[in-house]
Amino acid sequence: MLRQTTQEHFRYLYHEIDWRARMIGITGPRGVGKSTMLLQHIKRMEDHRHVLYVSADNLYFNNHSLVALADELVKDGGTHLFIDEIHKYKGWSQELKQIYDIHADLHIVFTGSSILNINQGQADLSRRALMYTMQGMSFREFLLIRKGIKANVFSLDDILDQRISIPELPHPLPAFRDYLATGYYPFANEVGFYQRLNQVIVQTVEIDIAQHANLRPDTARKLERLLEIVSGMAPYKPNFDSLAQEVGVSKNNVPAYLVYLEQAGMLGLLRDNTSGIRSLGKMEKAYIDNPSLMYALTGGKPDIGSLRETFFYNQMRVRNRVVVSRESDFFIDPYTFEVGGRNKGRRQIENVPNGIIVKDDIETGHGIVVPLWYFGMNY
Repeated sequence: MLRQTTQEHFRYLYHEIDWRARMIGITGPRGVGKSTMLLQHIKRMEDHRHVLYVSADNLYFNNHSLVALADELVKDGGTHLFIDEIHKYKGWSQELKQIYDIHADLHIVFTGSSILNINQGQADLSRRALMYTMQGMSFREFLLIRKGIKANVFSLDDILDQRISIPELPHPLPAFRDYLATGYYPFANEVGFYQRLNQVIVQTVEIDIAQHANLRPDTARKLERLLEIVSGMAPYKPNFDSLAQEVGVSKNNVPAYLVYLEQAGMLGLLRDNTSGIRSLGKMEKAYIDNPSLMYALTGGKPDIGSLRETFFYNQMRVRNRVVVSRESDFFIDPYTFEVGGRNKGRRQIENVPNGIIVKDDIETGHGIVVPLWYFGMNY
């Protein structure tokens, strides 16, 4: 596995992790590259003799426990234990807590493809583990990994001040179109990308969410139907009554189902300025999580207006608190953003303080008019 792991490029999160910590948890949606990043870090370590890598879905764990494995590792002089896909091991949080408390010299790093189960068990580890969340690739990372074009990370202020400069990319729009279609997931360069992505969708809904929420198979299929409906209407303000009737579930369950889909990396729920990050209420708009997922769910024909808003929200939420704007599309304190195409006018925000026009189909901006692709350079 290490021989097959390249170290040419590292995802944005790699250099933000304090790898010295005794326990580290890395969560995020399926398919964003967590396992690869784990193997890259192991490969960079000077001495592999004291390192053990395991996947929690290995048949070994049918009759062995994580605690027993850690005990044997420490007896053999092991210092580092890396556990991939920890959510597939029942009772993982309690055993990790026990390992942490017993073996003071053992460093543990674990990943989980399902952010749902990680968050469910995190209470036992809140004082022990440093937790990190990994998202899919930004447009900047796509340029580096898929096009070989290196660009700096630019802050929101840099973007709004029109400081973006990429000499190797004089005409960014063709690459930007490629990114929207396939660029969010690192495995896009593998054969059968959309088939693989559809498998990710099915596994996320029918396995990750279903196991977390103890859903029956028929209810899990209704969740897939809910995702399909939202993909055809997004962005829109969720109507719990109509969604419940359309899918055939209780209206009271719809808000929780939408949050499950959000936490699993299938939806992006835009909230107002007063609601909590994971609040069940005050969902102002529902988006498909990312542009590549939009292409998969719409058969390659997403609505262009929805696609633009989805890209903006998806890219900016990693470093910024993005909420709904009462006057326009998005608000990132203190700025209000109106997202549209080349011909988008200023009428909607002309009386709004710190209003910004975000335009697609333009290479460079001026004043309060900022190109949409700029916002893909934020992480």
